[in-house]
Amino acid sequence: MVMHESTNYSPTTEDAAADALNAGLDLNCGDYLASYTEAAVQMGKVKEGRVDSAVSNLFTLRMRLGMFDGSPSNQGFGNLGAADVCTPAHQELAVEAARLGIVMLKNDGNTLPLAKSNNLAVIGPNANATHTMLGNYEGVPCQYITPYQGLVQFGSGDHNKVWLSQGCISTACQHDDLIQSAVETASKADAVILVMGLSQVHESEALDRTSLLLPGNQQTLINQVAEAAAGRPVVLVIMSGGPVDIAFAKNDKRIQSILWVGYPGQSGGQAMAEIIFGDHNPSGKLPMSWYPESYTKISMTNMAMRPDASSNYPGRTYRFYTGETIYSFGYGLSFTSFKHSFAVAPASLTAPSVHEQLCDPHQPSSQTATLNCSKAKQEMCALSNFEVHVDVENAGAVRGRHTVLLFFTPPSAGRNGTPVKELAAFESVIVEAGQQQRVVLSLNPCRHLGTVKEDGTRVVEAGNHLLSVGDASHSLTVLSSLEDAAIASAGD
Repeated sequence: MVMHESTNYSPTTEDAAADALNAGLDLNCGDYLASYTEAAVQMGKVKEGRVDSAVSNLFTLRMRLGMFDGSPSNQGFGNLGAADVCTPAHQELAVEAARLGIVMLKNDGNTLPLAKSNNLAVIGPNANATHTMLGNYEGVPCQYITPYQGLVQFGSGDHNKVWLSQGCISTACQHDDLIQSAVETASKADAVILVMGLSQVHESEALDRTSLLLPGNQQTLINQVAEAAAGRPVVLVIMSGGPVDIAFAKNDKRIQSILWVGYPGQSGGQAMAEIIFGDHNPSGKLPMSWYPESYTKISMTNMAMRPDASSNYPGRTYRFYTGETIYSFGYGLSFTSFKHSFAVAPASLTAPSVHEQLCDPHQPSSQTATLNCSKAKQEMCALSNFEVHVDVENAGAVRGRHTVLLFFTPPSAGRNGTPVKELAAFESVIVEAGQQQRVVLSLNPCRHLGTVKEDGTRVVEAGNHLLSVGDASHSLTVLSSLEDAAIASAGD
């Protein structure tokens, strides 16, 4: 329906059904294919054999799911009920997912973790959020632990107080009549936790945001509370699915710490409290870059990934974007510090060599080895695996989980449509304070060092690739033929 009625990609309903099937789609969410595929076949827009293939794929999957093995009650998962969902193990998994997903964006002066003896003011439209924590396409939660409840249950001492003040009725924050009450609450607390951000009122399926700023009077609420609490810890918690331009808070010395919790699920309040009070060391990394409000001036219908200097178009995603960011993809702080070093990594390797005309007849340069375009080449790619060993040292005083993000920068980075950098591999590791762990990453040049040209051709460039983890880097020379490898060996 979207392809025909919304975007006009397909001129007719039958064209939409045929285009989807011919592109490889086997099943749509709804009855569109059921309604228009037969006519598309009769009109010659899609072959009956393609429909047969789609049906075969669907019924094969249903067979694998056991849907033709008799009564579901006689199968292994046929008698599951609510009691099987809300087990202690499953609820702990919900907490753990929230813990690992929270990203610490700022922690000036090691303000976090807070002492549990503090009297707290918990302020903001998401301070006592329930359904908002679940995000989109949510299930039925076993329980809720809101941010406020989490701070009370998992952070408060026997004698300290935790006050709640919304400051705004909802995340839309269209009125400011509750701000003064929040300011008064903040003024009597030892520390302030501001739980702000978005909700499904602002972002969900079929609901696009038109601004990256916090909605309504939220920024006013934050600034006035921060002023009232000046000299005391102020922690800003952002609950959202997408990025938010919070440059004002990032640069405000009155706001010492910032957490992004996403939509953390039913027990998000517990996970948040455990990090704020130091029972859990944050390890999350941003899954997307956070852009400034000026990014919204770019047309949302321009889906080009690559930047275009002639039109001042900065590109999209960390791979191509050339503008400024509030926070970058992969960013995230910890209560400890980690150092990286490359322990084992090849200085050079040879990309599988196959005559280019067999793979890409339009390729003009012999300096690019075109890969993954034939069965023979795929087999050669499989024989080109190599390992990179990275030592991760915990240079701080507390145990921590750390995600090693290995990026590579190709020889022509940022030129001719080539990415500025690209994530090649990642691995999570737990390192005790003062200890070191070695992370072994298995790579393949075809899969992990390849880039896609503007014409869709996947290539591995010959030349110097830069591997990087944090502030550590390693130069890797990719040779495009066995002859080049022999020359390199002779020169060593």
